[in-house]
Amino acid sequence: MLPITPQYGILPALHSPVETPPAQQLPKKKSSLMEKLVCGAIAGVIGTTIIFPLDIVKTRLQNQKRSASGALQYRGGLDCLRQIIAKEGARGLYRGLAPNLIGICPEKAIKLAVNDYSREYWGHKTGKHADKISPLYGMISGATAGICQVIATNPMEMVKIQMQLAGMSSATATVSTAASGAAAATAATTPPARLTAIDIVRSLGLRGLYRHTGATLARDVPFSIVFFPTLAALKMLGPVDAQGDPTFANVFGSGVAAGIVAAAVVTPMDVVKTRLQVTPKPGDPVFRGMAHCWSEIIKNEGPRALFKGVIPRVMIVSPLFAITVLVYEVQQRYLASSSSSGGKTGKVAFQGDVPPPLFFKVEK
Repeated sequence: MLPITPQYGILPALHSPVETPPAQQLPKKKSSLMEKLVCGAIAGVIGTTIIFPLDIVKTRLQNQKRSASGALQYRGGLDCLRQIIAKEGARGLYRGLAPNLIGICPEKAIKLAVNDYSREYWGHKTGKHADKISPLYGMISGATAGICQVIATNPMEMVKIQMQLAGMSSATATVSTAASGAAAATAATTPPARLTAIDIVRSLGLRGLYRHTGATLARDVPFSIVFFPTLAALKMLGPVDAQGDPTFANVFGSGVAAGIVAAAVVTPMDVVKTRLQVTPKPGDPVFRGMAHCWSEIIKNEGPRALFKGVIPRVMIVSPLFAITVLVYEVQQRYLASSSSSGGKTGKVAFQGDVPPPLFFKVEK
C-alpha cells in the first residue's frame, strides 16, 4: 500500500511536474555568509561615499569647545559646512575618506552580514521567517553584529576621527592668529597641516588604535539592538511586491525611520566616544574613562552638550543606513533570483518544493 499524506497526496504523484501557482512561491535560496559579507561591503562603500561630508560636519560640531571668550568656532551645521569649504576647499569635506572606506568595508560587511546570518539562525531555531522573529531574538542578533563589528573596525574609527579633526585644528590656529598674534598661533598649532593615516597609525601604535574600545561598544551595540529590530518591524508594516517581499521604497523608508530612532538614542555615547578618542591638545581636558568624560561634559557644558550634533548625526546615520540597507537588499534579491531554480511564478517545479522520491517506504 502506498503512503498517502494530507499535504502531498499519493507520493508517486510527485513525479508529475506542476505549475507553481502565484500564491505559492517556492522558498528562495539563502545567500552564504561570504556573499553576505561582500554585499555588505559594497553597500557600505556606496552609502558612506554619499554621506561622508555630513559626517565631517557632525564630528567637528561634537568636538568643538568654547574659547576663552566663550565663543564657538561653528554656529551650526551650515556654518560648519561653509567654513570647511572656505578654508579647506571641497576636498576638506572628504578628509579621511580613504581610510574610512577601508574600515567601512569590514564594518558594514560584518554588521549587515552577521545580523542577517544571526536572524536566519534564530528564525530556523524558532521555525519563523528571519523578519518575523521575536524582538528579543532580533536584539540578540543586533548585539552580536555590533560586538563583532567593533572588534574589527575600532582602529579605522580612530584614524578617521583624527583625520577629520586635523583640519579643525589648523582652522583654530588661524582664529588664534587673528585674536592673539603670531606667538599664540605658534603655540596653538600642534598637529601637522597634512596629517596622513600612516602618521596617525605610527603615532598611536597598536594599543592606541584600540583605545577606548569600550566607548565604541557602548555606542554601536545599543545602536544595532535598536536599529535592526526596528527596521524589521517597519518593513513588515509597509507595502510588499508581487513576490511578498517589502518594496524597495518600503526598505528605504524603513531604514530612514529606524536610523533616526537609533541614532538619536545613542547620540550621548557618540559624543563621549568622540571626546575620548580624540588626541588632546595642550590645555584640553584629559578624561580617565567613559564615566569621567560623561560627568565632565555635564558639569562644564550642561546636559544638552551630550546631544551636541544630534541633528547632523541623524541626518548622516538615517540616510547612510537606509542607502546601505537598500543596496544590500537589492544584491541579496539578485543573488536569490539568479541562484534559485524554479523559484519564479510559472516555472516548472515539484509540488510542495519536495524532490521526486527515488525510493518509497512501502507500508505493510
